[in-house]
Amino acid sequence: MRSAEPADVGVLFSLIQALAEYEKLSHAVTGNTEALKDHLFGSRPYAEAILAEYAGQAVGFALFFYNYSTFLTKPGIYLEDLFVLPEYRRQGIGKALLTYLAQLALERGCGRLEWSVLDWNESAIAFYERMGASILPDWRICRLTGNSLSQMASEASTTLRENKI
Repeated sequence: MRSAEPADVGVLFSLIQALAEYEKLSHAVTGNTEALKDHLFGSRPYAEAILAEYAGQAVGFALFFYNYSTFLTKPGIYLEDLFVLPEYRRQGIGKALLTYLAQLALERGCGRLEWSVLDWNESAIAFYERMGASILPDWRICRLTGNSLSQMASEASTTLRENKI
């Protein structure tokens, strides 16, 4: 396990593409290595990544960033993606990535480590439950992207102008 470095962006992006292929979402990958490098290592980093290596080859990764709990009044770590190449699974690599993140969360004073899992991914759900994670049945992810995000932003600007806020 090690923190990703700028020279790792190409291999990290390849692992992201492998994750998308596994989830049957290759068509959704619209980013590129330049943006990823800027967002991980630029003047204002938005996220961090950890690489898992086996025999000198990157075989998995975790990409994460901070969130915040108003109830705990503490930061948390949100795990955006955790992925291990299929041929390297069941060797403790996923567990090592999660353990590393849990240790990092405590070292950084975080109150929680959380992530989402696709409802069809039964093996991942079982793995996370074995690791002690609670799968929250009463929470749903809300998301605005693309045109919906633009429309919401446009409506907010109009509302602010009309209400002189």
